[in-house]
Amino acid sequence: METSIREVARRAGVSVGTVSNVLNRPSRVAATTRARVLAAIDDLGFVRNESARQLRVGRSQTLGLIVPDTRNPFFTDVARGVEDAAAGVGLGVLLCNSAASPGRERRALDLLEQQRVRGLLITPVGLRHDHLARLQGRGMGVVLLDRRAPHHDRCSVRVDHEMGGDIAVSHLIGLGHKRFAYASGPLDGDACQGRHRGALRALDRAGLPPESLINLVQPELSVSSGRNVAATLLRLDPRPTALFCGNDLMAVGALHALLRAGVRVPDDIAIVGYDDVELADAAAIPLTTVRQPRQQLGHVATELVIEEAGEAPGHRHRHVPLAPELITRDSA
Repeated sequence: METSIREVARRAGVSVGTVSNVLNRPSRVAATTRARVLAAIDDLGFVRNESARQLRVGRSQTLGLIVPDTRNPFFTDVARGVEDAAAGVGLGVLLCNSAASPGRERRALDLLEQQRVRGLLITPVGLRHDHLARLQGRGMGVVLLDRRAPHHDRCSVRVDHEMGGDIAVSHLIGLGHKRFAYASGPLDGDACQGRHRGALRALDRAGLPPESLINLVQPELSVSSGRNVAATLLRLDPRPTALFCGNDLMAVGALHALLRAGVRVPDDIAIVGYDDVELADAAAIPLTTVRQPRQQLGHVATELVIEEAGEAPGHRHRHVPLAPELITRDSA
């Protein structure tokens, strides 16, 4: 049989209201009384009915996080930053994987709404503005993660991907390359499109025509997509001497496939990735890449969503850009 809050109160010799304050507003209870209540909770094995509490107060002690691909270590690291920041203020995190599917994204959102999460962090793939606005109208904090908010009534945190593309291709230009390939996911995505713009900006600044860069677009940013990119490169004549990939998974897939085909990296073709996940340094040839501050991304977004949910006075919607940096290793 479950222990009730009344039994805890009797054991500690306090009122039910005092036990409630210890559980929800501990700063209002004297230290000695708080210690007595906590000892009674421990002795009796009391576990709070969180579902009932949520129904009373209208929101939970959790945040919702929806990402498009939990297989991608970039989002794993972002989630770690979210969890660390949430734990620092006593909140938990419910992680959902939309698998880049608008239908799965909507179902995950419905689940989190039913759980009355305090705030939502989302890298959206199919959500409409009016849907997010409805959630905000119900008091849920909403922050876009790794996307730019198209309106001024919502916060967002993202890396400056145009800068990332610029510094990647500028590095390759500095090494003397003049023929480039950009391997990415669909160019209608915010991140891939931004990196592409940055690459073209670097070419323009160096006086190289945009035709110096060929686009090798894949359906997703994955190791298998990188292998497909390598197969395409092997068929090209003349072949680009430098490859910039939209993430490290794609770069590692291309790197290994090219090495198996007898292509020398970086002598025959230089490769630059993007993200700087742990795999990049462990590749057969350690990968030169553009580092995204992934955990910082999650941490800053969590701070914003807590503000959005009304935890901080004077909150203003804002977009926070984070700067990437080049990490030079052996592949370029």
